[in-house]
Amino acid sequence: MTDYLERLSRGLSDTRVQLVATAVAASAVTVGVMWGTRRAQRSRKTRRLKHDVEDMLSLDDFDATASSRTSLASQIVTKHTSVHLSPNEELLIQEQLARHYVFFGQEGMAKLRNSFVVVVGAGGVGSWAALMLLRSGVQRIRIIDFDQVTLSSLNRHSAATRANVGTPKVDALKQSFGDIAPHAMVEARVALFSAETAADLLAGEPDYVLDCIDNMDTKTDLLEFCRTHGLEVISAMGAGMKSDPSRVQIADISDTFEDPMSRAVRRRLKLRGIMSGVKVVYSTEKPGKVQLLSLAESQKDEPGDFSVLPDFRVRIVPVLGTMPAMFGVAMATHVLTELAGFPTEPLPVKGRHALYTRLQCDLGARESKVPPEAGGPRMQMRPNDCGYMLEEIWRGRSAVSGSTERLALTRWRRDQPMATYNCVCMTKSEADRHDGLTGSLEDYYPAETLEYIERRLDEESQLSKWR
Repeated sequence: MTDYLERLSRGLSDTRVQLVATAVAASAVTVGVMWGTRRAQRSRKTRRLKHDVEDMLSLDDFDATASSRTSLASQIVTKHTSVHLSPNEELLIQEQLARHYVFFGQEGMAKLRNSFVVVVGAGGVGSWAALMLLRSGVQRIRIIDFDQVTLSSLNRHSAATRANVGTPKVDALKQSFGDIAPHAMVEARVALFSAETAADLLAGEPDYVLDCIDNMDTKTDLLEFCRTHGLEVISAMGAGMKSDPSRVQIADISDTFEDPMSRAVRRRLKLRGIMSGVKVVYSTEKPGKVQLLSLAESQKDEPGDFSVLPDFRVRIVPVLGTMPAMFGVAMATHVLTELAGFPTEPLPVKGRHALYTRLQCDLGARESKVPPEAGGPRMQMRPNDCGYMLEEIWRGRSAVSGSTERLALTRWRRDQPMATYNCVCMTKSEADRHDGLTGSLEDYYPAETLEYIERRLDEESQLSKWR
């Protein structure tokens, strides 16, 4: 009996061992199957990812090799640069732009995505304009700027961070754009625009050029080049020292008012024979609430030595960071609607036509009292002519006292024909007194007043040939 029990016990023990061994083996097999399955899944995902990346990076003119991808990073972008997307990436972009597809439609979005835009100037205005063009579906963009990101850029630049301070602004934008639309062809050109480099920098058949330069002469060179070569262009005027978003306007440069930069650019363009046909974003808000920062004592003797480049401004313009962004977004919005065939009609806001009409009537009454033999043939002035003289020549104030109250226009020298360059702005009482003068004007006005008026009239004499 005892032997039987011992054998039974050993049998049960062997059975337990077998069961444990079987369980261990089953677990090992399960773990192996799970590990193998996960490894196979990772391998498939890796292959798909590599395939998608190769699809995105492959171009007609480039082999998908390491060397070609390196050259792709600095590729020149033109209207005809190929943009390749994998089916998966195209689905992502369609969803990313879903609301724009609803707004512009398939045809409009196809035009927009097939466009090529050049943004000259990548500061507070240009960076936001370029960013919104990219976010809205433009796939070929060239950004041109010579400057670097600074700490002060962080208050207004769309891609500025502390990490990229000291790097070119265009490179900061391109890096940021890669996280938003990795398929887009973005050419970051670290270069200074000039009349000599214009043909190269604006090559490639751009559908639109955005002028976001803040140097007056360079801006004029760019606008003249675009007009001469038939390139669509929109230009940003001064956003510095402005704070009222309700005053931001889009208009032909011939319709702008109350903006010193618009006035200066307009006068420069007139000297080159361009009177209109340049769209601009500007603000009708009068500057003057804040002033330019003063030069340091060490900069006053030779201020040009402290500028970034020759002929560039040294004094710092106070900028509320939101205003350049508004200018840039306004520019991008106008360009997008134009590219997609959904044009808008910006309303030029003058608001002073009644004043110009009153000035015309008053000037006509004054001229009717001048004998023809005293002043020769009379020049008929329209309301727009009176507005031009008031705003452009005399800056909306009396040339004698500087007053802006009850203004009038009158002939300056009574023995010379009436013309824009022989007409002066005064208050009504000053004009009445001036019309009754006899003898030389030098006997009645201070030397500094005479010098100012003659200088302004001489300048207008040169500009009037282009009106």
